[in-house]
Amino acid sequence: MSDTLVIIPTYNEKENIELIIRAVFSKTKTFHILVVDDNSPDGTSKIVTNLMTEFPDQLFLEIRNEKTGLGAAYIHGFKWALKKDYEFIIEMDADFSHDPNDLIRLYSECATNNTDISVGSRYMNEKIGVVHWDIKRILLSYFASKYVRIITGIPVKDTTAGFVCYKRKVLETVVLDKIQFVGYAFQIELKYKAWKHNFKIKEIPIIFTDRIRGKSKMNGSIISEAVFGVLKMRFEELPKHD
Repeated sequence: MSDTLVIIPTYNEKENIELIIRAVFSKTKTFHILVVDDNSPDGTSKIVTNLMTEFPDQLFLEIRNEKTGLGAAYIHGFKWALKKDYEFIIEMDADFSHDPNDLIRLYSECATNNTDISVGSRYMNEKIGVVHWDIKRILLSYFASKYVRIITGIPVKDTTAGFVCYKRKVLETVVLDKIQFVGYAFQIELKYKAWKHNFKIKEIPIIFTDRIRGKSKMNGSIISEAVFGVLKMRFEELPKHD
C-alpha cells in the first residue's frame, strides 16, 4: 500500500501513457497511479488496462464517458482518491512536461514539512523554468500568473501550475462540487480556495518541458476562461449591498 496517489488525466495519450507510468513506478518511493481517461479514441485506456495486469493494486483506471475538461477529470480523480486511504494526492500530466523525478520532492515537502500544498513552480527563480515553449506562450503564462496574483492577492507565483501535491485534508475541506472552471482557471480556483481556507502553500522550483509526443490540448477558450474566470471568482466574493 502507498500513502500517495498520482492522478494522470488523459485524452489521446497513447504515445506517452506507458512511458510515464513506468517512469513513475521506477522511483524509489512507491506511488500508486490513477489514470482518468476521457474515453480516448486512440486506445489510451486499453494500454493502461494491459499494464494493470503487470502492476496489480498499484495502477488504476477510471474511464469517463466524454471529454468535459481537465478540471472535471481531476475532480473525478480526487473523489475516487478520497474514498481510499491516500494521505497525499498529486496532479501530473501524461506528456512528460512534468518530470517524474520531481514527484518525491513534491511529496516530501508535504510529508515532512508543515506544508499542505506543494506546487511545482516554473516561476520561482529569475530564470523561467520552461523548455521548448515559444516566447509568446511563455509570456502569456508568466503574465497570466502575475495577473492572478494582482486580482486575488494569492501569494503563489505559478497559479496555473498543474504539477501539485495536495494533502488529503485540503481536498476534504474545499467543496469540490462547487469548483466552477475546467481549464487553467480550475488550477487557479482550487489553489485560491485552499488558500482562503488558510492552508499553507509552498512552491518548489521545477523545469517544465513542452511535450515531445502527441498533441497539445491548449486552446483559446481555456485561456479566456482563466482571464475572465479569475475576475468572476474574485468579484463574486465581494460583499453584496441592497
